[in-house]
Amino acid sequence: MKLTKMSHACVRLEKDGRTLVIDPGGFSEQDAAAGADAVLVTHEHPDHFDEGRLRAALEADPAVEIWTLKSVADQLAAAFPGRVHTVGHGDTFTAAGFDVQVHGELHAVIHPDIPRITNVGYLVDDGKVFHPGDALTVPGLPVETLMLPVMAPWNKISEVIDYVREVRPQRAYDIHDALLTDLARPIYDRQIGALGGAEHLRLAPGSSAQV
Repeated sequence: MKLTKMSHACVRLEKDGRTLVIDPGGFSEQDAAAGADAVLVTHEHPDHFDEGRLRAALEADPAVEIWTLKSVADQLAAAFPGRVHTVGHGDTFTAAGFDVQVHGELHAVIHPDIPRITNVGYLVDDGKVFHPGDALTVPGLPVETLMLPVMAPWNKISEVIDYVREVRPQRAYDIHDALLTDLARPIYDRQIGALGGAEHLRLAPGSSAQV
């Protein structure tokens, strides 16, 4: 499987000539969802979900389908009947030839005064890749490649390190990093790499790796 890191929280997965895109939001490239056979969205925040961008992808290719939670699906389903699928914790489905399991229910706490919204993570192809969205969800199953949210208004580095320890992936690739300055990256690389207990890796936007 080829994994391509796009800006911020978006990743593209390619296998057998088909492409699955996760979270092509407003902080990612304008063409992040271009050419996708299927799109997964973890939650409604604009850095993960860009309604206009997804509508354009659906209109450009009548074969494209989307899997997401209800809060996002409700904004798209009426205009694209049969192509926007609502999923939740415990669901399994196949999208663009990828087998997907859904894990998690709620976004991480940003502040106690801010109501929590729903959030789901996607475990792809029996643990080849896990993308948790905006939560530190532990799927409770083996994970080879963890997409690791390293910098967000809702986390701190000790929580990120403990999350890697709890999931116990073979490797962790940074995502949710648009707010992380280049000056801070070596600190995160050093501390997560030394303390997380898994290989810690980072891809520049547009770069790829085989997983």
